[in-house]
Amino acid sequence: MSLGDDHGYGESSRGADDGTYGGYAGTGQTRTRLPDRATDPYGGAPRRPRSSSRSLVTIVGVIVLLIAAIAFANRGDDDTTNGTSAGDKPETAPTAASGERPVTTKTGGIPSGFAHDRQGAESAAANYAVVLVSADILKPARRTEIVQRVFVADKAAELESSLDKAYDKNFLSNVGLDENGNAPSGSTYVSRTMPVGTKTTSYSNTTATVDVWCTGVFGMAAEDTTSPVTSDWFTMTLQMRWADGDWKVDSFAQKEGPAPVNGDNKVSTSDEISKAVEEYGGFTYAR
Repeated sequence: MSLGDDHGYGESSRGADDGTYGGYAGTGQTRTRLPDRATDPYGGAPRRPRSSSRSLVTIVGVIVLLIAAIAFANRGDDDTTNGTSAGDKPETAPTAASGERPVTTKTGGIPSGFAHDRQGAESAAANYAVVLVSADILKPARRTEIVQRVFVADKAAELESSLDKAYDKNFLSNVGLDENGNAPSGSTYVSRTMPVGTKTTSYSNTTATVDVWCTGVFGMAAEDTTSPVTSDWFTMTLQMRWADGDWKVDSFAQKEGPAPVNGDNKVSTSDEISKAVEEYGGFTYAR
């Protein structure tokens, strides 16, 4: 669910290219017929072709290359186990695992107590993205708790007012919810966000700007809904500030994508979606 969008549902063309798979070459073996014998009605057993010296050299060369490749791969694993390589920081992807464990504390059901470093800022941003694009943010009572926990104190009132305007009665009615953000009896409103990766674009001891690439599902799981559960891809940019012993959000923005081509997944029923929401819990994210 994208903040501030019109929640329109566009049609996406789906398709799959027919791929071809390369097979193995023939062995080149032949069956040599020996002179007929009275005791051998089938003309003798097939002979295995002898390997030429060139073939033997080729095979040995391939084996040597494989051994070298395996040794190189194992060396790479050993060098990066502790996050260092010969005393130097390795070149890694923006969201390569840091080895740090997710935080274990929560305040009001929201992860808290993040490390005062770049990794902590990214972990906080990822977890806050999940909360800010959740079904709970649509419930006025719960929204107040979320804002007070996630945002810096001097911005909380302003941002709560903005969210109240974005998720007013008209918005809630359009997605099938009542004024308290509740779905009709027998229906389930779904809004789940899953961070795919994080990237810090600026960092200091007190502030950080973190991009969180996300995918998610949102919509009403009901038989007769006009807003069925669909998927979404978007990127949130969170301005983070170190305040009151933790990373908090100073402001945030959101844009569409990057989005992949839709796969040929079989669409699930509303009942299956509702059960999935009830049975599958969420995660606490770490950098």
